[in-house]
Amino acid sequence: MYYPRLKNIAEAVHRLRKISDITPLQLNKELSQRHRSNVYLKREDMGLVRSYKWRGAFNAMATANYESIVTCSAGNHAQGVALSCSKMGLYGDIFMPAQTTNQKINKVKQFGGSYINVFLEGANFDESFALAAAHAAKKGAGFIHPFDDQRVIEGQATVGMEIVKQLSVVDYLFLPIGGGGLAAGVSSLIKMVSPATKIIGVEPDGAASMTEALKAGRVVKLPTLSTFVDGAAVGQVGALTFPICQKNLDDVILIDEGHVCTKIIQMYNECGFIIEPAGVLSLCALDNYPVPAGSNVVAIVSGGNSDVFRMPEILERSLVHMGLKHYFKVQFAQKAGSLKEFILSVLGPGDDIIYFNYERAINREMAPVIIGLQLQRAEDIHRITANMIGAGLQFERLDGFSKL
Repeated sequence: MYYPRLKNIAEAVHRLRKISDITPLQLNKELSQRHRSNVYLKREDMGLVRSYKWRGAFNAMATANYESIVTCSAGNHAQGVALSCSKMGLYGDIFMPAQTTNQKINKVKQFGGSYINVFLEGANFDESFALAAAHAAKKGAGFIHPFDDQRVIEGQATVGMEIVKQLSVVDYLFLPIGGGGLAAGVSSLIKMVSPATKIIGVEPDGAASMTEALKAGRVVKLPTLSTFVDGAAVGQVGALTFPICQKNLDDVILIDEGHVCTKIIQMYNECGFIIEPAGVLSLCALDNYPVPAGSNVVAIVSGGNSDVFRMPEILERSLVHMGLKHYFKVQFAQKAGSLKEFILSVLGPGDDIIYFNYERAINREMAPVIIGLQLQRAEDIHRITANMIGAGLQFERLDGFSKL
């Protein structure tokens, strides 16, 4: 069974230093105070292509003898491959899922220039991956797997090598999991040199491919997949990465997508950091995982390629997650003044109606209305529902509804 070797990781470090310095490991005052520990952030969002993914891509391409390459990525690996193509003068075809954000697509083209072609094909990573693999086989090109490749894993492991040189004692390490390349590489290096370090993998609950694989004791394919946390939206972890993670990870936890959105906003407001959804997974884990006070904690911020056009959806999901935004279907009487009565009898002075839409009337007396409310405090929802009951209104909560 394959397992990363320290010698290969050290050679990858030397190889990567030719084109980039190490990324910072920063003590974060706000998070340290909140979690009563020394919380350090490994800022991969500050590196080349604003993600760690260039490491594995460059290491794989620099140690192979390809005339041309093909790869598939939701965005960050694609940028790493594109950058590597331009550095090496190598031509590449890059497949990305059709729903990939314009920000990531444009960055891939910017890094690769005339050396790369972009193909937006497939509804998600797995569909796009199958198309890319078939294209590579037909063309006879080298295929750079985004995570399930020995040289890619060893390239990602250089993040761990940097961490142990930057901080002598690491009690807990939190890192995001998509296909498992980062987790496999970093956990291998850390367990070699600091076996006492607890390594916690973090997945979005809509893409829990490593969690399900660990439960089954083998690689499994998820029947459904949420692509919101696109950098970690992989329906099946790697055949190489799984046994390594199975051996090295002390725990894997799941994070709600609303929590991800809340953390993105929190880190921007408190620290001025612009972090993509997958990049905050390890930070979300700090809110959920019991870490003893005074511990040295490292959280890997895996990427900062966030599209500003996603912010309305991120804000919406965050408010729902925090219990500050709620949607109801309410039966309104078909008479003048019904909305006024609702406002006076149900809402308080700090409550806002942020969405209002009549649906088709079910009879002459009543009509269903979809109404969205934004509250000042999460606990105010109890007053709202009590007031609707007291006013004799027929209503139902619309969990999961969004006006977006």
